[in-house]
Amino acid sequence: MRTVFLASLRIHVLRYVAAAIAVTVSVAFVVVIGVLASGARAGLMETSGSPYRGADYVVDPPEDGPESDVIALVDRLGDDASALGRAYLPAHTEDGAPLGVGDVRGETTVGPIAASEDLRWQELVSGRFPAGTGEAVMHVWDARAQEVAVGDRIRVGEGPTAVDLQVIGLVESPSTWTQASVYVTWPQYLQWRDDPTFRVQVAVRGEVGPLPDDLTVQPVDEYIGESLAALNNGVDFMALLGLLFAGVALFVSALVVANTFSILFAQRLRDFALLRCVGATRRQVLGSVRREAAAVGVLASLTGTLVGVGLGYGLLPLINILAPTTPLAAPALPVAWLLGGLTVGLLVTVLASWLPTRRVVAVSPLAALRQQTAVDVHTATGRVRPALAALLLVTGPALLGTAMVRDSTPLMVAGGASVFAGVLLVGPVLVPRMIRIAGALLGSVGRLATRNAVRNPRRTATTTAALLVGVTLTTAVLTGTATWRAALDEVRDRHHAIDATLASLGEPVSTDLLDRVRRTPGVEQAVAVDGAVAQVSGFDAPLPVVTASAAPQVARDGGTFAQVEPGTIRLDLDVFTNPTIRPGEQVTVRVGDREAELRVVSLSGWGRAGMLAPEDLAQLTDAPEPHVIWVRASAGADALTLVDDLDGLADAAGVQLEDRLQAQAVANRERDILAWSALGLLGISVAIALVGIANTLGLSVLERAREHALLRALGLTRRQLHRMVATEAVLLSMTATLLGTVIGVGFAWAGYETFVKRALTGATMVVPWPSLGAVVLTAAPAGLLASVLPARRAARVSPAAGLSLD
Repeated sequence: MRTVFLASLRIHVLRYVAAAIAVTVSVAFVVVIGVLASGARAGLMETSGSPYRGADYVVDPPEDGPESDVIALVDRLGDDASALGRAYLPAHTEDGAPLGVGDVRGETTVGPIAASEDLRWQELVSGRFPAGTGEAVMHVWDARAQEVAVGDRIRVGEGPTAVDLQVIGLVESPSTWTQASVYVTWPQYLQWRDDPTFRVQVAVRGEVGPLPDDLTVQPVDEYIGESLAALNNGVDFMALLGLLFAGVALFVSALVVANTFSILFAQRLRDFALLRCVGATRRQVLGSVRREAAAVGVLASLTGTLVGVGLGYGLLPLINILAPTTPLAAPALPVAWLLGGLTVGLLVTVLASWLPTRRVVAVSPLAALRQQTAVDVHTATGRVRPALAALLLVTGPALLGTAMVRDSTPLMVAGGASVFAGVLLVGPVLVPRMIRIAGALLGSVGRLATRNAVRNPRRTATTTAALLVGVTLTTAVLTGTATWRAALDEVRDRHHAIDATLASLGEPVSTDLLDRVRRTPGVEQAVAVDGAVAQVSGFDAPLPVVTASAAPQVARDGGTFAQVEPGTIRLDLDVFTNPTIRPGEQVTVRVGDREAELRVVSLSGWGRAGMLAPEDLAQLTDAPEPHVIWVRASAGADALTLVDDLDGLADAAGVQLEDRLQAQAVANRERDILAWSALGLLGISVAIALVGIANTLGLSVLERAREHALLRALGLTRRQLHRMVATEAVLLSMTATLLGTVIGVGFAWAGYETFVKRALTGATMVVPWPSLGAVVLTAAPAGLLASVLPARRAARVSPAAGLSLD
């Protein structure tokens, strides 16, 4: 049988090339998932996770507890510990000009810098890092905004903790909770350990060693994963996407490879029967066929691994070009994913060829030499398949409904799997009927293509199954992502109604300043808010108190936050470092010689100003003046550029700027990394499904060579034959796309009812019709693309040569 094995590989090389392509693409899919997932995580490590780069563990002190144990840990570990944190401290330049801008004028944030160069996450722009006390580096943005250069001196702290620092370098650092304007050595940072704003955690390289019970230690990957989950209301999308696409890779790969081998072995059934007739045993034929599959699996898996690495690393810069504000980083070679891809290729090939090879030897030699018959519905197989499909299609929706009521993730997964399995089982009945309906709208060539497409219903259903999986997943993720993002935006708009605020505690803001703000690129609308500067009991500094009938023009919540009941004052307590006022307390609001007793109501989203009812403001002043400008950013505005422009206007006018835009930009950047990673993986899943369609058409062309030759002999031209094969591919792809779109929207709705409404109360489902329309419209040209090579192969064979084939 060794001779038969080698001869089979040589003679059927074209057919095995088709199988090898399926396996190669499947393995490449798994490897690309690993590269993109690693790239997304590396991108997050370059931004939010950069302070933990090079570390193995993160150690946190107890919430609101003493920092002494963490400080002792840093001193014990030395260069293997990177202290992370910051403190808000008074600061000014050598000539007395206050540091800081806007509402933190006269303050700056100071953080420690790691002693080990390997653990330093700040990037040096100029100068050098501090080597001892009395030296500091400054964030380049803050230095430029405040006209501080290398060599200048600044004074940080007040009273006995005040210290003069020389700026010896400028750095850049990503926007994280540990980002500071000024960085100093660890011993220097400890000088402010008694300040109430002093915070510290430790990133540890290597083993942590014994720790007090009150400290919390976590592996870095786990800590960053939890941080990402917290960003998305407790859902770790990175882990979820990894599991989701790994499962999809296995499922789609198995479908494509199994379909390819089924067609391949079905075409060779007469060859196997002849081998049996000349003396080969069932076991020998089975072993030879499986060795062929294993050989294809090994070669294709190695090829797929190399292709996946190249494609994955090639997609990273492409995604960065498409989404420059959400960069993916080039990760280290994901060895685990490479080994996993090889293993998947071998296992999928062997398992996918297992059932077809059993069918090969299950048929007797004489039966195999006869014309094959279709599966009869009266046989055991014909009865079991529709019965099982009906059971799954009844059980699946019931499980999904229960999952929505009970908010159960396992039940939702089980219900979705049941529904989809039922659809796949009923595919040989459903898909051909859908193709017939679509084909009836076409001409004679279309009707001929329809008959070819539905001639073998099981093969047709299996061919479309892979694309059905890809489109279903694409539709579900697009709809789910749109719904989730819209829900998060709604929460953001409710809690952060105003994008940016310019407030004056002295003279009223001028009409000229309002005009310049409105002309600033990226500003959609800006309004001046009338009020007065008041002294509110419990606050040391004066505070603007305003009433805003124009709030709906700029507020993202429609102006709801500005609707204040008489006798109350609404305060955004979230913007104050240590608020001593609590909701429900009575405060005295004084403007000049007038005052009013008001009850505090806490909301958030507009900054350091008190919101009053018009009658309460009238009680405090007869001549309200504009002391606040509220700004709404336009869609797609560059948040950092806009903040810089507004900051320049605020400094020139001597007013305070407060914004929510920078924090929103950071959150959106991390969500966009996840979204673009998902879309990249979904594109690959659709591509592998189209390879499956091309494979099936290619093998079908080989199988129907005599039929095509007869059609040519009867008058069908090369162009008409080409159109027939192309139409068949379009019918297959469009049917799978339309069915997958409907199922995908249904799955997204189930996920919305189970996940989104539980995490974000009041969220509404959003169906991204333009995106789904683009998916449907892409299916037709994609089907045409998949048919190019098979159609050319069919049209290239002359009628005489085709009729002579056996």
